[in-house]
Amino acid sequence: MKERKEQLLTLMKDPSYVPMKLKELAILLDVPKERREELAEVLDVLVAEGKLSLSKRGKYKIPEASVLAGIYSGTARGFGFVSIDGWQQDVFIPADKTGSAMHGDRVQICVESQRQDRRAEGAVIRVLERTNRTVVGYYQKSKNYGFVVPDNRKLGQDIFIPQGKDFGAVNGHKVVVEITDYGSSPKGADGIGGRSPEGRISEILGHVNDPGIDILSLVRAYDLPEEFPDSAMEQAAKIEETVAESEWEGRKDLRDWQTVTIDGEDAKDLDDAITISREKFGYRLGVHIADVTHYVTEESPLDEEALKRGTSVYLVDRVIPMLPHRLSNGICSLNAGTDRLALSCIMDIDSQGKMIGHEIAETVIRVDRRMTYTAVNAIVTDREPAVMEEYKDYVEMFDRMKELADILREKRKTRGSIDFDFPETKIVLDEKGVPLEVKPYDRNAATKIIEDFMLIANETIAEDYFWQDLPFLYRTHDNPDPEKMNRLGMFIHNFGYAIHFQNGEIHPGELQKLLVKIEGSEEEALISRLTLRSMKQAKYSPMCTGHFGLAARYYTHFTSPIRRYPDLQIHRIIKENLHGGLTEERLAHYHKIMMGVAIQCSAMERRAEEAERETVKLKKCEYMEERIGQVFEGVISGITNRGFYVELPNTVEGMVSVNDLKDDFYVFEEEQMELRGESSGKSYRLGQKLHVSVSGTDRMNRTIDFVVADK
Repeated sequence: MKERKEQLLTLMKDPSYVPMKLKELAILLDVPKERREELAEVLDVLVAEGKLSLSKRGKYKIPEASVLAGIYSGTARGFGFVSIDGWQQDVFIPADKTGSAMHGDRVQICVESQRQDRRAEGAVIRVLERTNRTVVGYYQKSKNYGFVVPDNRKLGQDIFIPQGKDFGAVNGHKVVVEITDYGSSPKGADGIGGRSPEGRISEILGHVNDPGIDILSLVRAYDLPEEFPDSAMEQAAKIEETVAESEWEGRKDLRDWQTVTIDGEDAKDLDDAITISREKFGYRLGVHIADVTHYVTEESPLDEEALKRGTSVYLVDRVIPMLPHRLSNGICSLNAGTDRLALSCIMDIDSQGKMIGHEIAETVIRVDRRMTYTAVNAIVTDREPAVMEEYKDYVEMFDRMKELADILREKRKTRGSIDFDFPETKIVLDEKGVPLEVKPYDRNAATKIIEDFMLIANETIAEDYFWQDLPFLYRTHDNPDPEKMNRLGMFIHNFGYAIHFQNGEIHPGELQKLLVKIEGSEEEALISRLTLRSMKQAKYSPMCTGHFGLAARYYTHFTSPIRRYPDLQIHRIIKENLHGGLTEERLAHYHKIMMGVAIQCSAMERRAEEAERETVKLKKCEYMEERIGQVFEGVISGITNRGFYVELPNTVEGMVSVNDLKDDFYVFEEEQMELRGESSGKSYRLGQKLHVSVSGTDRMNRTIDFVVADK
């Protein structure tokens, strides 16, 4: 019966299948008359199990409720997941049931099993929309054919290149492949099936060892835009480089307010400026944001290209901007000593951090000083005499900023806002793109000040426009999946920690308490990462459903319109509202486009994050490649049955394989999260410090191998 059930389900999942009656199925499957009762019995069982439905006319098919559409996310190991709108969890797709789907494709799937205690499982029926028309990868030539190993390992399969379709590529070339045939599922456990995707090489980017080819390959692999279209550049060229007095009309003139920008040393697109004053009621905080929509008008070439890009992308050796440099580094950048147009959120906040009033206004500002995080931190934290003397006219201002930022941060912490403090990576490159240094880029008091002020401005704007009940774009972060939280709770119980649920749900404050408890412990890095992975990904939405991570009921992105399209989009709505221009027709227009903008911006944000992460991993590999055999001290940051991960102080992470632990046979003790030697009792535990040497790197898979070393 099992084989017949699988045969019927496979048949009905085929895109060419049309619903049939029992007699028609029997003829198609060549079932003799004397065995049709057996076929009917199998069909009845499948209907009872909910895997098939029976129409009033006696025709069998996969039930409509089990056929869903979503986005397929592949993995290097061949299996994948499909995210379905409205579903709490993705649907698992085994490697032999992915069909010809590739990472990023929109697919139709059939849900084959669905239980409360485990993730739903399904199979791809058809691909509705292809994302990957071309693939970038590494060419490997054989005698009569070749293969391209994709740079994006989530694509799962190598691309077969027939003889004569290689464009003259040789071993080691990085190439662009046009896919001509998407193949089928990889071979199953029975060895049946499996046909690789096929393509032809259309471009040779260069040899894998050529300078700059590594990053260029990733730029192409993620389909990141390299140039602006002529129409957008022509529009940008017509924009004046200075603000004319005629453009001040109707704006609040704040040029006499003491104003600063605070950014990193390398920043060129300065889109936020700060003013602050001490008042009887507490503080008056001004967050002034570049008025980009004054120059990027709706449905213009610049606007269409900005929406297409969704966000600026910050790679290790370059920035791929959302807007041309003439705007992002020029007229839209709040450069010191120049008049600039802004959209300002001016907030009155009492000494306990409570908002007692605010104003949103179109303004004209003039930044007095361009400050760096380093300089401001030297003033508010280190109290360095030389720096305080250099900026003596601003020291009082920065002290007020720190006072208010500390109050706001404590207020957020009290309500349960979760603060993950993972160090970012800073990579220093030479002129050829070779990494010279890898180091942590830690947050300091100055970076936290700006974060705190941007957060309060974003919350204030979001709450204002929520209660006005106008079409808007919010930054949302849904509550975590209860199953993932339960698994996290069981895991941390092994270390003596607990998180408390209320009516099956968890408050963000519980996770913040957990992070405080584990601070400084051996298991801090692992539990912090697992907690982050147990949460959902933030996204953009026209619905204000709250932000779990910030424990905020209202949140949006208002503060970076130079580099994020959602901010630019809401600026347009805010300004139109300030001018009384939101007629019924305009409201209907915004309601119509907002979901599409949200989906596009969320997708482009994920693409940018992936590309940024992969370029960092690539340069870390390249950096450690030159240090094979060198010994470093690190900390065990994760343990699996395959070995353990070691993180170095410079943020580089590599793996020590259990196969390289030659002194004993090591067994993975999951409850204690340690590897223990059977004979010696020696163990490797989370948070344990040890010395490792670099044994190898793999640029293609962006991995680093360590072995345990003597001191």
